[in-house]
Amino acid sequence: MTTMTDHEPQGTSVPATDAALAVHNLWKIFGKGGDKILGTPDAELPRPELKEKTGCVVGVKDVSFEVAQGEVFVVMGLSGSGKSTLVRCLTRLIEPTAGEVIVDGEDVTKANESRLRELRRNHASMVFQHFGLLPHRQVIDNVGYGLEIRGVPKKERRAKAAEVVDLVGLSGYEFSYPDQLSGGMQQRVGLARALAGDPKLLLFDEPFSALDPLIRRDMQNEVIRLHHELRKTMVFITHDLAEALKLGDRILIMRDGEVVQVGTPDQIIGAPADEYVRDFTSEVPRSHVLTLKWVMHEPNGDAGDGPVLQADQIVKDAARVVLDHHGPCRVMDGDKLVGVVDDEDILRVVVAEEEAPA
Repeated sequence: MTTMTDHEPQGTSVPATDAALAVHNLWKIFGKGGDKILGTPDAELPRPELKEKTGCVVGVKDVSFEVAQGEVFVVMGLSGSGKSTLVRCLTRLIEPTAGEVIVDGEDVTKANESRLRELRRNHASMVFQHFGLLPHRQVIDNVGYGLEIRGVPKKERRAKAAEVVDLVGLSGYEFSYPDQLSGGMQQRVGLARALAGDPKLLLFDEPFSALDPLIRRDMQNEVIRLHHELRKTMVFITHDLAEALKLGDRILIMRDGEVVQVGTPDQIIGAPADEYVRDFTSEVPRSHVLTLKWVMHEPNGDAGDGPVLQADQIVKDAARVVLDHHGPCRVMDGDKLVGVVDDEDILRVVVAEEEAPA
C-alpha cells in the first residue's frame, strides 16, 4: 500500500492573499563596518569564522517571508537563532543592515522618525516577555497608556481600555495595581495594552516563556481565542516547538540567523527540510499534528461507502472513526474524493510514535 506523503508540498508556500507583512532579503549584521560585508564572500562565512575575521556577528541573514492578513505566523528557533533580532527589526527597534519590511504596503525601513513613531503607535503593537507595566498606575491606565500618548481624551481612552480589559478576561481588576496581580494576569494587561490601539499587526516576542507551565497554557489558549474573535495578523516568536505547533498557521524555523524551513505544522512534521528540523521535531507525536492527507492512500477501488472524512483532519481526531469502522474511509477535499484511509494507515503512525527514541 502506498501512502501519499511523497506528493505533499515541502513547506515553502506563501499566502495567496495580499500580505499584511512582507520581509525581503533582510539582514542584520552587528559590529563596526557590518554593512560593508554585504555583497562580499565574507557574508557567506559561518558565524564563528566571520566573527574571527571581522569582529562582526550576523544576527539575521538574508531572511524573506510573507504573512497573510489574519494569519498567525510563528518564528521559532533555539537561543541565538536570530528570532528575537528578526522581530525587533520589523519595527526597527533594531535597525536592519539591509532589506525591506513592508507593513500594510509601506516599507518600514524607509520611514523617517516621525512616520516610524506613527507606524508603531497605529499599525503594529508588540508584546514582550517582560511586561513593562507602570507600577504606579492602575490596570485601566496601563492599558490606555498608548492611547494617552496619542492624545486621546481621558474619558474616551478609559472607555476603550475598559472594553479591552473585559476582552482579555480582567474585568473586576481595572483599578488594581500591577503588584497586586499574578504573572499571568500582568501578561494579560500587557496583551490588553497592545490591543487597545486596535493595531493591524501584533508582534509577540516570547511573551510567555517566563510563566509557569499551566499559566503559559492558559495564555496560549487566550491568544487562540482572541485570534478567532479579532482575526488580527500575528507574528509570534518562541523557542518552544509545542507552542509553535499549537499557535501557528505557519511556522518559520531559524538557525544561525537563516531560514531553514517555512511551512504549516503538518508540513514541518511530515516533510522536514533537513536533519536539523527532523531532529528538532523527532519527539512530537505525529498523530497529533499530521493530517489525513499525509497518511491516506490512493482510492484503488476500495473507497466503498465508508465514513467521510476531510483531508485536513488531524490523524488523532479521525483515528476513532477509522478504527471503529474496520474498513476504508473516504477522504475528501471539500466535495472531491482525494484518498482513502484505513486501520493500517492509522496504526502505521501510532506504531512509529511508540518506536520513536525516548
